[in-house]
Amino acid sequence: MTKSMAPRCPEVLAFGEAMVEFNQSQPGSPQYLQGFGGDTSNFCIAAARQGARTGFVSAVGDDHFGRLLLELWRREQVDTATVRVDRSAPTGVYFVSHGEHGHAFDYLRAGSAASRYASGELPLEAIAAARVIHLSGISFAISASACDAAFAAIDHARANGVRVSFDTNLRLKLWPLARARAVMLEALRRTDICLPSWDDVTLLTGHEERDAIVDALLDCGPVVVALKLGKDGAYVATRDERRLVPGFAVEALDATGAGDCFGGAFIARIVAGDDPFTAARYANAAAALSTRGYGAVAPIPEADAVRALLEG
Repeated sequence: MTKSMAPRCPEVLAFGEAMVEFNQSQPGSPQYLQGFGGDTSNFCIAAARQGARTGFVSAVGDDHFGRLLLELWRREQVDTATVRVDRSAPTGVYFVSHGEHGHAFDYLRAGSAASRYASGELPLEAIAAARVIHLSGISFAISASACDAAFAAIDHARANGVRVSFDTNLRLKLWPLARARAVMLEALRRTDICLPSWDDVTLLTGHEERDAIVDALLDCGPVVVALKLGKDGAYVATRDERRLVPGFAVEALDATGAGDCFGGAFIARIVAGDDPFTAARYANAAAALSTRGYGAVAPIPEADAVRALLEG
Protein backbone atom coordinates (compact mmCIF):
# COMPACT_ATOMS: atom_id res chain seq x y z
CA MET A 1 0.00 0.00 0.00
CA THR A 2 1.53 3.31 -1.03
CA LYS A 3 1.06 6.54 0.85
CA SER A 4 -0.89 8.02 -2.08
CA MET A 5 -3.24 5.02 -2.04
CA ALA A 6 -4.01 5.38 1.67
CA PRO A 7 -5.50 8.86 2.25
CA ARG A 8 -7.35 7.75 5.37
CA CYS A 9 -4.36 6.09 7.01
CA PRO A 10 -2.72 7.98 9.88
CA GLU A 11 0.07 10.22 8.63
CA VAL A 12 1.58 10.39 12.12
CA LEU A 13 1.91 7.22 14.21
CA ALA A 14 3.26 6.97 17.74
CA PHE A 15 4.47 3.79 19.43
CA GLY A 16 4.48 3.53 23.20
CA GLU A 17 2.58 3.15 26.43
CA ALA A 18 -0.55 4.81 27.75
CA MET A 19 -1.80 4.54 31.32
CA VAL A 20 -4.74 5.64 33.42
CA GLU A 21 -3.80 8.24 36.01
CA PHE A 22 -5.10 8.78 39.54
CA ASN A 23 -4.05 12.22 40.74
CA GLN A 24 -4.45 13.17 44.40
CA SER A 25 -6.92 16.03 44.65
CA GLN A 26 -4.83 17.80 47.30
CA PRO A 27 -2.01 16.92 49.72
CA GLY A 28 -3.14 14.41 52.33
CA SER A 29 -6.49 13.77 50.66
CA PRO A 30 -7.74 10.20 50.23
CA GLN A 31 -9.42 11.28 46.98
CA TYR A 32 -7.73 10.77 43.62
CA LEU A 33 -9.02 12.19 40.35
CA GLN A 34 -8.95 9.97 37.28
CA GLY A 35 -7.08 11.09 34.20
CA PHE A 36 -4.80 9.77 31.49
CA GLY A 37 -1.06 9.63 30.98
CA GLY A 38 1.59 8.35 28.63
CA ASP A 39 3.98 10.58 26.72
CA THR A 40 3.39 9.13 23.26
CA SER A 41 -0.38 9.13 23.78
CA ASN A 42 -0.22 12.79 24.82
CA PHE A 43 1.88 13.44 21.71
CA CYS A 44 -0.77 11.82 19.48
CA ILE A 45 -3.58 13.83 20.99
CA ALA A 46 -1.62 17.07 20.64
CA ALA A 47 -0.88 16.34 16.98
CA ALA A 48 -4.53 15.44 16.35
CA ARG A 49 -5.76 18.69 17.91
CA GLN A 50 -3.51 20.56 15.47
CA GLY A 51 -5.17 18.79 12.54
CA ALA A 52 -2.84 15.86 11.83
CA ARG A 53 -4.24 12.39 11.14
CA THR A 54 -2.77 10.34 13.96
CA GLY A 55 -2.76 6.75 15.16
CA PHE A 56 -1.42 5.02 18.25
CA VAL A 57 0.50 1.74 18.24
CA SER A 58 0.23 0.01 21.60
CA ALA A 59 -1.73 -2.52 23.64
CA VAL A 60 -4.28 -2.15 26.42
CA GLY A 61 -5.91 -4.70 28.65
CA ASP A 62 -9.39 -6.07 28.10
CA ASP A 63 -10.56 -4.15 31.15
CA HIS A 64 -12.31 -0.98 32.23
CA PHE A 65 -9.14 1.11 32.06
CA GLY A 66 -8.32 -0.14 28.58
CA ARG A 67 -11.80 0.78 27.40
CA LEU A 68 -11.41 4.25 28.90
CA LEU A 69 -8.23 4.79 26.90
CA LEU A 70 -9.85 3.56 23.69
CA GLU A 71 -12.76 5.94 24.27
CA LEU A 72 -10.32 8.81 24.89
CA TRP A 73 -8.47 8.23 21.62
CA ARG A 74 -11.67 7.91 19.62
CA ARG A 75 -12.96 11.17 21.09
CA GLU A 76 -9.69 12.80 20.14
CA GLN A 77 -9.77 11.36 16.61
CA VAL A 78 -6.67 9.25 17.21
CA ASP A 79 -6.96 6.09 15.11
CA THR A 80 -7.19 3.00 17.34
CA ALA A 81 -6.99 0.36 14.60
CA THR A 82 -3.37 -0.24 15.63
CA VAL A 83 -4.12 -0.63 19.35
CA ARG A 84 -4.22 -4.28 20.35
CA VAL A 85 -6.48 -5.49 23.17
CA ASP A 86 -4.61 -8.04 25.30
CA ARG A 87 -7.06 -10.33 27.06
CA SER A 88 -4.41 -11.76 29.38
CA ALA A 89 -2.77 -8.60 30.73
CA PRO A 90 -4.02 -5.45 32.46
CA THR A 91 -3.84 -1.82 31.46
CA GLY A 92 -1.18 0.06 33.42
CA VAL A 93 -2.15 2.65 36.01
CA TYR A 94 -0.24 5.16 38.12
CA PHE A 95 -0.85 7.40 41.11
CA VAL A 96 0.30 10.98 41.65
CA SER A 97 0.56 12.12 45.26
CA HIS A 98 1.31 15.68 46.38
CA GLY A 99 3.29 16.82 49.39
CA GLU A 100 5.56 19.55 50.66
CA HIS A 101 8.43 18.18 48.56
CA GLY A 102 6.47 18.08 45.31
CA HIS A 103 4.91 15.24 43.32
CA ALA A 104 5.47 11.54 43.95
CA PHE A 105 4.63 8.90 41.35
CA ASP A 106 3.75 5.26 41.92
CA TYR A 107 3.41 3.06 38.82
CA LEU A 108 1.64 -0.27 38.39
CA ARG A 109 2.93 -1.22 34.96
CA ALA A 110 4.83 -4.50 35.44
CA GLY A 111 3.24 -7.13 33.22
CA SER A 112 0.89 -4.60 31.64
CA ALA A 113 -0.45 -5.08 28.14
CA ALA A 114 1.80 -2.33 26.76
CA SER A 115 4.90 -3.77 28.41
CA ARG A 116 4.20 -7.16 26.80
CA TYR A 117 4.07 -5.73 23.28
CA ALA A 118 6.26 -7.75 20.89
CA SER A 119 7.74 -7.18 17.43
CA GLY A 120 5.43 -9.71 15.80
CA GLU A 121 2.42 -7.58 16.71
CA LEU A 122 3.53 -4.46 14.82
CA PRO A 123 1.08 -3.10 12.20
CA LEU A 124 3.59 -3.11 9.36
CA GLU A 125 1.22 -1.80 6.67
CA ALA A 126 0.16 1.16 8.80
CA ILE A 127 3.78 2.01 9.61
CA ALA A 128 4.76 1.86 5.94
CA ALA A 129 1.81 4.11 5.00
CA ALA A 130 2.65 6.81 7.56
CA ARG A 131 4.77 9.88 7.01
CA VAL A 132 6.27 10.03 10.51
CA ILE A 133 6.51 7.52 13.35
CA HIS A 134 7.23 8.88 16.82
CA LEU A 135 8.77 7.08 19.79
CA SER A 136 10.20 8.09 23.15
CA GLY A 137 12.73 6.74 25.58
CA ILE A 138 9.85 5.19 27.51
CA SER A 139 8.81 3.24 24.40
CA PHE A 140 12.13 1.39 24.71
CA ALA A 141 12.44 1.32 28.51
CA ILE A 142 9.28 -0.42 29.70
CA SER A 143 10.41 -3.96 28.79
CA ALA A 144 12.83 -5.97 26.66
CA SER A 145 10.08 -7.02 24.26
CA ALA A 146 8.84 -3.44 23.87
CA CYS A 147 12.43 -2.32 23.22
CA ASP A 148 12.80 -4.91 20.47
CA ALA A 149 9.46 -3.88 19.00
CA ALA A 150 10.45 -0.20 19.05
CA PHE A 151 13.62 -0.90 17.07
CA ALA A 152 11.68 -3.12 14.65
CA ALA A 153 9.15 -0.32 14.13
CA ILE A 154 11.93 2.18 13.41
CA ASP A 155 13.69 -0.16 11.00
CA HIS A 156 10.48 -0.91 9.10
CA ALA A 157 9.65 2.79 8.94
CA ARG A 158 13.06 3.70 7.54
CA ALA A 159 12.92 0.89 5.01
CA ASN A 160 9.70 2.44 3.70
CA GLY A 161 10.82 6.06 3.61
CA VAL A 162 8.96 7.04 6.80
CA ARG A 163 10.65 9.65 8.98
CA VAL A 164 11.44 8.78 12.59
CA SER A 165 10.78 11.24 15.42
CA PHE A 166 12.30 10.57 18.85
CA ASP A 167 11.86 12.22 22.25
CA THR A 168 14.52 11.07 24.72
CA ASN A 169 12.20 11.35 27.75
CA LEU A 170 14.73 9.78 30.11
CA ARG A 171 13.21 8.06 33.15
CA LEU A 172 15.89 6.63 35.42
CA LYS A 173 13.29 4.76 37.48
CA LEU A 174 12.80 2.55 34.42
CA TRP A 175 16.43 1.76 33.60
CA PRO A 176 19.99 2.67 34.60
CA LEU A 177 21.70 5.56 32.85
CA ALA A 178 24.32 3.38 31.13
CA ARG A 179 21.62 1.19 29.57
CA ALA A 180 19.55 4.23 28.60
CA ARG A 181 22.57 5.83 26.90
CA ALA A 182 23.37 2.69 24.91
CA VAL A 183 19.80 2.16 23.71
CA MET A 184 19.16 5.82 22.94
CA LEU A 185 22.40 6.08 20.97
CA GLU A 186 21.17 3.25 18.75
CA ALA A 187 17.79 4.94 18.44
CA LEU A 188 19.37 8.29 17.55
CA ARG A 189 21.38 6.66 14.78
CA ARG A 190 18.05 5.78 13.17
CA THR A 191 16.27 9.06 13.96
CA ASP A 192 15.45 11.91 11.60
CA ILE A 193 13.92 14.38 14.07
CA CYS A 194 15.09 14.51 17.69
CA LEU A 195 12.92 16.28 20.29
CA PRO A 196 14.90 16.10 23.55
CA SER A 197 14.52 17.97 26.81
CA TRP A 198 17.41 19.84 28.42
CA ASP A 199 17.68 17.72 31.57
CA ASP A 200 17.71 14.52 29.53
CA VAL A 201 20.47 15.44 27.16
CA THR A 202 22.80 16.96 29.72
CA LEU A 203 22.82 13.52 31.34
CA LEU A 204 22.93 11.57 28.09
CA THR A 205 25.65 13.63 26.38
CA GLY A 206 27.62 14.90 29.37
CA HIS A 207 27.52 18.43 27.91
CA GLU A 208 26.11 21.56 29.55
CA GLU A 209 26.29 23.98 26.61
CA ARG A 210 23.52 23.90 24.05
CA ASP A 211 25.69 24.00 20.92
CA ALA A 212 27.80 21.13 22.21
CA ILE A 213 24.60 19.21 22.96
CA VAL A 214 23.09 19.68 19.52
CA ASP A 215 26.45 18.92 17.89
CA ALA A 216 26.55 15.61 19.74
CA LEU A 217 22.98 14.79 18.74
CA LEU A 218 23.40 15.77 15.09
CA ASP A 219 26.58 13.69 14.92
CA CYS A 220 24.49 10.65 15.88
CA GLY A 221 22.28 10.91 12.82
CA PRO A 222 19.24 13.22 13.15
CA VAL A 223 18.87 15.97 10.57
CA VAL A 224 16.73 18.14 12.88
CA VAL A 225 17.11 18.68 16.63
CA ALA A 226 14.55 20.73 18.55
CA LEU A 227 15.95 21.03 22.07
CA LYS A 228 13.08 21.89 24.42
CA LEU A 229 13.92 24.63 26.93
CA GLY A 230 10.60 24.99 28.77
CA LYS A 231 9.34 28.55 29.06
CA ASP A 232 12.44 29.78 27.20
CA GLY A 233 11.32 28.05 24.00
CA ALA A 234 13.40 25.70 21.88
CA TYR A 235 16.87 25.64 20.36
CA VAL A 236 16.41 24.30 16.85
CA ALA A 237 19.30 23.00 14.79
CA THR A 238 19.72 21.50 11.34
CA ARG A 239 22.90 20.65 9.46
CA ASP A 240 22.98 24.20 8.07
CA GLU A 241 21.40 26.47 10.66
CA ARG A 242 20.58 26.76 14.33
CA ARG A 243 18.38 29.25 16.08
CA LEU A 244 16.81 29.95 19.47
CA VAL A 245 13.04 30.09 18.94
CA PRO A 246 11.63 32.02 21.93
CA GLY A 247 8.77 30.77 24.05
CA PHE A 248 5.52 32.57 24.89
CA ALA A 249 4.76 34.16 28.25
CA VAL A 250 1.55 32.83 29.80
CA GLU A 251 0.21 32.40 33.32
CA ALA A 252 1.28 28.80 33.82
CA LEU A 253 -0.49 26.52 36.29
CA ASP A 254 0.88 23.06 35.47
CA ALA A 255 3.60 22.06 33.00
CA THR A 256 2.65 18.37 33.00
CA GLY A 257 2.81 17.08 29.44
CA ALA A 258 3.98 20.38 27.94
CA GLY A 259 6.93 18.68 26.28
CA ASP A 260 4.64 16.06 24.77
CA CYS A 261 2.37 18.83 23.50
CA PHE A 262 5.37 20.56 21.94
CA GLY A 263 6.37 17.36 20.17
CA GLY A 264 2.91 16.61 18.80
CA ALA A 265 2.40 20.17 17.60
CA PHE A 266 5.89 20.30 16.07
CA ILE A 267 5.44 17.10 14.07
CA ALA A 268 1.92 18.12 13.01
CA ARG A 269 3.36 21.28 11.51
CA ILE A 270 6.31 19.46 9.90
CA VAL A 271 3.82 17.12 8.20
CA ALA A 272 1.82 20.19 7.12
CA GLY A 273 4.92 21.53 5.36
CA ASP A 274 6.48 23.98 7.83
CA ASP A 275 10.25 24.30 8.14
CA PRO A 276 11.63 23.31 11.59
CA PHE A 277 11.93 26.89 12.85
CA THR A 278 8.36 27.82 11.92
CA ALA A 279 7.14 24.52 13.36
CA ALA A 280 8.99 25.23 16.61
CA ARG A 281 7.38 28.66 16.99
CA TYR A 282 3.96 27.05 16.57
CA ALA A 283 4.88 24.25 18.99
CA ASN A 284 6.15 26.75 21.57
CA ALA A 285 2.78 28.48 21.47
CA ALA A 286 0.89 25.20 21.82
CA ALA A 287 3.08 24.07 24.72
CA ALA A 288 2.69 27.41 26.50
CA LEU A 289 -1.10 27.23 26.25
CA SER A 290 -1.05 23.66 27.57
CA THR A 291 0.38 24.90 30.88
CA ARG A 292 -2.66 27.08 31.64
CA GLY A 293 -4.68 24.12 32.94
CA TYR A 294 -4.08 21.02 35.01
CA GLY A 295 -3.14 17.60 33.68
CA ALA A 296 -1.48 16.37 30.52
CA VAL A 297 -4.46 16.02 28.17
CA ALA A 298 -7.30 18.43 28.97
CA PRO A 299 -5.29 21.68 28.51
CA ILE A 300 -3.80 20.73 25.12
CA PRO A 301 -5.00 23.56 22.86
CA GLU A 302 -6.85 23.27 19.58
CA ALA A 303 -5.28 24.82 16.49
CA ASP A 304 -7.52 27.92 16.60
CA ALA A 305 -6.25 28.84 20.06
CA VAL A 306 -2.64 28.39 18.98
CA ARG A 307 -3.20 30.58 15.92
CA ALA A 308 -4.76 33.26 18.09
CA LEU A 309 -1.69 33.37 20.35
CA LEU A 310 0.65 33.44 17.35
CA GLU A 311 -1.26 36.30 15.76
CA GLY A 312 -2.01 38.21 18.96
